[in-house]
Amino acid sequence: MSLNTTVLEIRQRQRIKPTPLDMPSAVWTGKDHVDGNVENTLTMIFRTAGCWWGKVGGCTMCGYVYDSAHTSPSADDLVSQFQKAMVKASKFDRFMVKIFTSGSFLDEKEVPADARSKILSLLEEDSRVFKVVVESRPEFLTDETLKFCLAHLKETLFEVAIGLETSSDLIRKHSINKGFTFRDFVNAAEVAKANGVAVKTYLMLKPPFLSEKQALEDIVTSVKEASVYSSVISINLCNVQKGTLIEYLWERGEYRPPWLWSIVEILKRTKREFPHLTITSDPVGAGAKRGPRNCKECSGQVADAIRAFSMSQNLQDLEGLECDCKHLWEKVLVLDDVSFGSPVLE
Repeated sequence: MSLNTTVLEIRQRQRIKPTPLDMPSAVWTGKDHVDGNVENTLTMIFRTAGCWWGKVGGCTMCGYVYDSAHTSPSADDLVSQFQKAMVKASKFDRFMVKIFTSGSFLDEKEVPADARSKILSLLEEDSRVFKVVVESRPEFLTDETLKFCLAHLKETLFEVAIGLETSSDLIRKHSINKGFTFRDFVNAAEVAKANGVAVKTYLMLKPPFLSEKQALEDIVTSVKEASVYSSVISINLCNVQKGTLIEYLWERGEYRPPWLWSIVEILKRTKREFPHLTITSDPVGAGAKRGPRNCKECSGQVADAIRAFSMSQNLQDLEGLECDCKHLWEKVLVLDDVSFGSPVLE
């Protein structure tokens, strides 16, 4: 049985409740490090027909596929979702907009051209919006789609985020089941560069079937290899989402989310090597049993330091972090590699 077949079987056992087609899946405000400044951001997740790859199996850690609509929203529905999401930014005088679909904003089967045209035009007309970031799989980054977007965002900065996850084709195929290669990512990034579009690259720390040490070293290598094509690298820490292969393994004691000490080590090493590259991480769910964590005593403090570094890009924010559990993490880095695939659980 293939990995994709296993993931698909797990997905098919889940029940998705019908939801209004004119309401976004989620909307929130926050702050991001943008070109040396800390800026207000509005993040919106559209409820679309869903990621095409997720429908045929998809990624081992992704539960966002369950945020998709039970039927395909119309272009008017998607524009309505956008307008409702924008209300959240009413207090901002200046902000960046990040658009996610749990798939690809540039896929016309998810976001029809009419909807994309209207949404981008509304963003261009809003003088408060200085930058727009959309997420897409690499196969949809073409000259045609990028020129379409740029024709609407004439005076607004534009960036495309790609979930590369790792620069290793072996890990991306056999641990993540991502459905594309590093060469596909490079080709998409080169098309973006040729059109003057920046690329934000997402990496994933500790997908299944990797030891803590393997996962740590993979991200250090991936930052190095993806840095050539990226204006920003964001490192996501794998958490246990419902209805995923990760959850299946976690429930059986066969998977542990990454240690926060691992991302601290990664950020220190990569930022020293690439001081001018923006490298960020938001430890979602830090300290929770399904999320990345150290011990109960230090998880909150370490997570806050990671977030502070992501805003400042100053390594001093990661200095002075100490806890007794750091010694356990150091032992895990050694023992995890010789435990024949079973995670060392504290």
